[in-house]
Amino acid sequence: MTQSSPVIWWVRRDLRLADNPVLHAAVSSGRPVIAVFICDSVVENLGAAPKWRLGLGLEAFAQRLEDIGSRLIFRKGDALTVLRDLVAQTGATSVWWGRQYDPDQIARDKDVKAALADTGCDARSYAGHVLFEPWQVQTGQGKFYQVYSPFWRAVKDMDVAARQPAPKSLRKPERWPESDRLADWTFGRGMNRGADVVLPYLHIGEDAAQARLAQFIERNVGQYKDLRDMLDRDVCSGLSENLTYGEISPVAIWHAGQHALDAGKPGAEHFLKELVWREFAYHLVYHTPHIISRNWREGWDSFAWQDAGDDVLRWKQGRTGIDVVDAAMRELYVTGRMHNRARMLVASYLTKHMLTHWRVGQDWFAECLVDWDPAANAMGWQWVAGSGPDAAPYFRIFNPDTQAEKFDPAAHYRKAWLAELSESPPQSAMSFFDACPRSWGLSPRDARPAPIVALADGRKRALAAYENKNKS
Repeated sequence: MTQSSPVIWWVRRDLRLADNPVLHAAVSSGRPVIAVFICDSVVENLGAAPKWRLGLGLEAFAQRLEDIGSRLIFRKGDALTVLRDLVAQTGATSVWWGRQYDPDQIARDKDVKAALADTGCDARSYAGHVLFEPWQVQTGQGKFYQVYSPFWRAVKDMDVAARQPAPKSLRKPERWPESDRLADWTFGRGMNRGADVVLPYLHIGEDAAQARLAQFIERNVGQYKDLRDMLDRDVCSGLSENLTYGEISPVAIWHAGQHALDAGKPGAEHFLKELVWREFAYHLVYHTPHIISRNWREGWDSFAWQDAGDDVLRWKQGRTGIDVVDAAMRELYVTGRMHNRARMLVASYLTKHMLTHWRVGQDWFAECLVDWDPAANAMGWQWVAGSGPDAAPYFRIFNPDTQAEKFDPAAHYRKAWLAELSESPPQSAMSFFDACPRSWGLSPRDARPAPIVALADGRKRALAAYENKNKS
């Protein structure tokens, strides 16, 4: 290893310059830095919306690197094969990357690290996607936490890494390796005509993420605890979109939240708790990776999930006949995101009233969410379904009508997304019909359908299924 041998920075979900430990280490080495993004099977298997949004984030990050005199190299193929080729082509002696914690990426990264190390290459991984490495947070018995509240109490006073400034330049290699054209990968192909509808709702790139955080802290964090569940109020940070792609670090958000807490803003602690809820999801995914694809709790494999058939399509279309559920599903299709309270309601209706397996909803969100996150999505769906980590000792079933009365009392949210509720619907509601597949044959003039499952009947059926599960 010499000062002229490049460091290959394998870029993944860390599309930022500031608060980036692997980039900070590469710059501190004084060596040339070659940033490369690899479109491998993990990337290829992304759903339509997250894959498209990733492409937009990569485009913005490539420009950010160019602005400081560097560039982002794009390559497609098996990650190990691509990295070996780049090492041979550039004379690099080091390949460094930021860690990921879902099982597919852990398995890939272990193989890459071992294979590169066998050839004498300095292969390293760095923290950066979470506040605390999953193995750093343990119970008094040296085990991992399975309930959120004690997890929060364990981490709330732990030291969080200091912020790191963005480098003003990166040392260039003597010769840049060849790169694919990002546009040729057509990451947006699966979005079809929905891309133009969703695009205005996005905040793409590191600068947009930092501005979003600053605005939230200034305007909304103080009322976050009291109003975060209100469907008709826009007080949430929206930062899940940027966190997903690493356009902002959890470290930056934590310190901003702590400053707000120190300044006496009443909603700041609850905001930090929500950030740690994401942390808890990654803690569980690392220690119990089966949460991604199988029931987290024992005894749930016998639960009587039903094949809802055509009713699942109605749920996806926002045509269950339950206004707040349907509004939320339309919001998802128009914006690529969904209010957190609404996510719980649509998940509860699907898994409890319709008795449809949580994986059906998990897969649909993985297809449609621009802020899709493997850990948060899996834990969220299992938490609502009842098969996941949850301290509550009862089978939770949300009543969407009473929830709507509480969190959308004047029906502003429902009317914003359901064109059928108004004689002159707003553009937000009409946009759904511009985005959804023509094959669905939907029109804003359609009458509202009767509920797939009446709420009282669905609750009784779900409780009976739960009791039968416990008897089996």
